[in-house]
Amino acid sequence: MYEKETEELLSQLKEDKDISRFLAENEKEMVRPLHEYLTTLLAEKQLNKSEVVRASLLDRAYAYHIFSGSKKNPSRPKLLALALAMGLNLSETQYLLRYAGLGLLYPRHPWDSVIIAALERGLSVKDANQLLDSLGEKDLLE
Repeated sequence: MYEKETEELLSQLKEDKDISRFLAENEKEMVRPLHEYLTTLLAEKQLNKSEVVRASLLDRAYAYHIFSGSKKNPSRPKLLALALAMGLNLSETQYLLRYAGLGLLYPRHPWDSVIIAALERGLSVKDANQLLDSLGEKDLLE
């Protein structure tokens, strides 16, 4: 996806005195809008957007707003619902969260641990919610 490793960019940024030049020279290395990355994920995984929207259990219009880019900053639980609906693994989901500027899943937090387990087991949003409920945690989209 990118030509340069993050460490290389960081090193270059530390050395460069002109932030404008750094940004201009590395424009292709910068994070694209979230909806573009989600579109890339759909293509890479050969997923149908409407099926992912349905499986996410998100409000249909809201989910399409995320995919179109008109909803630029979805909440962490809503993005996690999309990750589950797309069948992302933990590594892919952590990257998605980082990409969106949201907190990573942290195994010391009980709710996060359940979501990690759901991702690792390939659970649906519905099944993840049932697991959360059975363990006394709030639902994903509550």
